[in-house]
Amino acid sequence: MLSGKRVVLGVTGGIAAYKAIEVSRRLVDAGAHVSPIMTRSATRFVGEVTLSALASEPVQTSLWDEADPIPHTRLGQSADVIVVCPATARLLADYAAGRSADLLTATLLATRAPVVVCPAMHTEMWEHPAVQENLATLRRRGVHVVDPESGRLAGGDVGHGRLADPARIVAAVEAALTEPDLHGLSVLVTAGGTREPIDPVRFIGNRSSGKQGHAIAATALRRGAKVTLVTTSALAVPAEIDVVHVATAAEMQRAVESAAASADVVVMAAAVADFRPVSVAGDKLKKADGIPEIRLEPTTDILAVLGATKRPGQTLVGFAAETADVAVNAQAKLAAKGADLLVANDVGAPETGFEHDTNAVVIYSATAEPVEVPLAAKDAVAEAVLDSVVACRLESAGSSKPQFPTK
Repeated sequence: MLSGKRVVLGVTGGIAAYKAIEVSRRLVDAGAHVSPIMTRSATRFVGEVTLSALASEPVQTSLWDEADPIPHTRLGQSADVIVVCPATARLLADYAAGRSADLLTATLLATRAPVVVCPAMHTEMWEHPAVQENLATLRRRGVHVVDPESGRLAGGDVGHGRLADPARIVAAVEAALTEPDLHGLSVLVTAGGTREPIDPVRFIGNRSSGKQGHAIAATALRRGAKVTLVTTSALAVPAEIDVVHVATAAEMQRAVESAAASADVVVMAAAVADFRPVSVAGDKLKKADGIPEIRLEPTTDILAVLGATKRPGQTLVGFAAETADVAVNAQAKLAAKGADLLVANDVGAPETGFEHDTNAVVIYSATAEPVEVPLAAKDAVAEAVLDSVVACRLESAGSSKPQFPTK
């Protein structure tokens, strides 16, 4: 998503300026070229050398001290996105008023790239009507605002105004660069492997980590969807996603059936157990009591239920983790389950599937040719899956625009 993108990182004079160092590191690690700008006040909190060392080029601080006679124009025109972290009340006021007070504000006024501002200040300043009016003005102009969080502030105070977590800020930068082609849609995603209890300490499970499902949920959010994630995993989730934590197949079924009725897109990425013990021991089974006999019964096939009850306009995506005859099994599952798309992978292949950060899949459609996604990061696979969802909805709608719900 950020690979090859030019990001101007503006740092203003607030105590949270030190967190811009971590934001810069994350942006560079994601493949972005980071051009840092620090205001004079920012240099009182963070050393220029530190940020220069971690960004892609040296820090710039002035309109007048650079070899380029018009640095703000060069930076503004070449940027794919500008992020200001932290954004002080003064920066917000200058930007809202169109006041070119320094290199950073001049660059903000000299760009047509998307802009992300990340306010950070004490609670009283954050809540001041002037600050809120300036933010409302910027939002009306299309500026992306990453609201601060509640927590510990400078001087030992606790309240609202703490700079957003660096992961949230980087996600907002990615979102600003993403076409919101899922805007207006409600997307339900499942993730992780279910655990079917044998006794209070043992279970029947699988190796699914939930990474692919979580990547799909985060990507759908970035592309503008309202996202609900039903997951067995403890992986971090963006705050804007509605999360339902479950453990067993039955719990997942109840959560999915509750949310699916209003979902425009359902992506069943979870590895749901096919069987569960008929009875669960109330106490831990002891080795001294001999080998227990565990009788199994089938769990409900959630994907098949969704396929049988799918309403017009809803897009259903299933997953198939296979170890042999991947194409044959995937196409059979696509037809049998009533899904619109089926994402299949060979979990026995190197670096693919369970627990890995990479995946390689083939996306089968009921109406189009298969789409092969070679080994890539799970975020990239998530993009490909959602690209296929958009294409499927376009085809269903018979138009040049995605099939959005009517209001």
